[in-house]
Amino acid sequence: MSEEMYSVEQVADRLGLHVRTVRGYIRSGRLKAVRIGKQYRIARADLEVLTGRPQSPSARPAGAVEVSSIVQIDGVDRASADRIGTLVQAEANGTPHPLRIQTVHDEERSRLKIVILGGAAATAEVLHLLDAVLEGDNGLLAEEPGDA
Repeated sequence: MSEEMYSVEQVADRLGLHVRTVRGYIRSGRLKAVRIGKQYRIARADLEVLTGRPQSPSARPAGAVEVSSIVQIDGVDRASADRIGTLVQAEANGTPHPLRIQTVHDEERSRLKIVILGGAAATAEVLHLLDAVLEGDNGLLAEEPGDA
């Protein structure tokens, strides 16, 4: 096993916390750990997730790719922006490697911007979905009755 593992005591010492606090983080799910016998072991990557420190580039798997995309859609009202945002979030949450997605709607310009960060394949799936939704005549962007 090449990944470095820490005991609860080592994590508590590194973070300047009490051992009970670290165990509480583990029980609540805030810190991921593996129970081996009567003791917990915490992987270095899981400790970095807790502390918010990104993994060093050398710790990432070889060939790991991250894509950042910004999609701008003009002529979108607030209701349509909400529907598109929900659709994109649902698609992103359904991928094995979740994407980070943020949507911003500018009501003055009737413009929706979607920022997508994540793996290439998952990003491509979201972009294909958006293309299908925006090119198709599915009524997603049509005004609802009473919007006029």
